[in-house]
Amino acid sequence: MQTNKIHHVFTIDRVARDLGEDEEWLADIANEMEPEDGLIWVYNLSDGGVIAFTDFGIENLREIILIHRDRAK
Repeated sequence: MQTNKIHHVFTIDRVARDLGEDEEWLADIANEMEPEDGLIWVYNLSDGGVIAFTDFGIENLREIILIHRDRAK
């Protein structure tokens, strides 16, 4: 079995910009994701953290966006 190594992640503000979505809304819907889905928390020295996504996580987030948009119709 081959495993994919994670060599980069994208922060939520970058993903929001790239997808043309509101960062706060993405953070809300990303709460449905687990680490296995490609969501990673990155912590800094100020005891804060930021959500980041692997490439797989961005794919999953796109699916969640579609689901939420369909529900809103």
